[in-house]
Amino acid sequence: MQILFVSLGCDKNLVDTEMMLGQLAEKGYTFTDDEAEADIAVVNSCCFIGDAKEESINTILQLAELKTEGQLKALIVCGCLAQRYKDEIQTEIPEVDAIIGTTAIDRIVETVDSVLAGKSENHLEDIDRACVYGVPRSVTTGGHFAYLKIAEGCNKRCTYCVIPSVRGNYRSIPMESLVREAKKLVENGAKELILVAQETTVYGIDLYGEKMLPELLRKLCTIEGLVWIRLLYCYPEEITKELIQVMKEQPKVCHYLDLPIQHANDEILRRMGRRTSKQELIDKIDFLRSEMPDITLRTTLITGFPGETKEQHKELLEFINDMEFDRLGVFTYSPEEGTPAAAMEHQIDEEVKLDRQAELMELQQDISAELGERRIGQELLVMIEGKVADEDAYVGRSQADAPGVDGYVFVNTPETLVSGDFVRVKITGALEYDLIGEIS
Repeated sequence: MQILFVSLGCDKNLVDTEMMLGQLAEKGYTFTDDEAEADIAVVNSCCFIGDAKEESINTILQLAELKTEGQLKALIVCGCLAQRYKDEIQTEIPEVDAIIGTTAIDRIVETVDSVLAGKSENHLEDIDRACVYGVPRSVTTGGHFAYLKIAEGCNKRCTYCVIPSVRGNYRSIPMESLVREAKKLVENGAKELILVAQETTVYGIDLYGEKMLPELLRKLCTIEGLVWIRLLYCYPEEITKELIQVMKEQPKVCHYLDLPIQHANDEILRRMGRRTSKQELIDKIDFLRSEMPDITLRTTLITGFPGETKEQHKELLEFINDMEFDRLGVFTYSPEEGTPAAAMEHQIDEEVKLDRQAELMELQQDISAELGERRIGQELLVMIEGKVADEDAYVGRSQADAPGVDGYVFVNTPETLVSGDFVRVKITGALEYDLIGEIS
């Protein structure tokens, strides 16, 4: 019985998909990437912003058509869209046989068994149910790096965000379970672990009464064979001196932080429900760079938030120009029903949002190109990701590059390398977002 899995959305969703794959594999199910060969299709959906929602719905509809035509025996929908729009999916897309909510991924085997037996069933547990962890997992990232999800849900309640309503309140996974899973991932070939959650910086606050990310990092650093640990989704106001101290002391922890700041105008930040001011952001960035001069800072922004004026947009441009983030992504604001921001006055026209997004990204492209030029002549440790077809060259990543969102280092060499190899590379050239080098 062949199962097709489609995993949409973020890397946290991907971990859920990998856990569902692992549970099914343990029960003898096999998988295919070819929808023509599939008996069952499972869509792990996303609904974070409008584009993600649209992609999820279109994917489900395409597979529903295959089921109507008789190619598929069953269609199962999981994840955030399933949790948020369960009633609508059941009503509008009757081809869907089962819905699994965000906290019920441990029910995947019984759900598949049931739909194959002709029963239609849904598993929508309480969104604040304890995290699913410790189940079998099939890593899909190639094996030399893996995501380690350390918590579920969020307590921040930003005014534009639906995550708390589909993923629940913040729930940390016990530290001993994370260390156990990390060891297993490394035993299976992972040399880089990327820590993810809706917010990694407050890890442990619910279980232990204090932020325990520094302690978790110390324990993970003792794992033999692990080379890099990377942190994503770090809220600026929650970054402590202890966390920075651990990053400085432990060579396995990449000098890389992903800070989703969203904006730089104080009024917009306040209306977004963010917990920082522009000056606090400047102070935190200055502190990080003074403590770790080689740190790579990545951020994400939202442009076109309700009421954003030309002056506030200009202020954001000036801030980005001054801060020179190493990596930056920009979302256009998406009004999500049920969120406070969706009901705010002075919603911005889509065309204006796109223009502002383009302006921000154009500025960042110039910054990125300039920062790349400064890297020429430097020597970097690079993890090989794969070979460039028909060339004596490989593609890899340095500590400054998270997979899927940042740039690459192209390595020219006649040597034979394989994915997961680490090589020292001297940078000889720079593109807008990527670097070029040779083995030093």
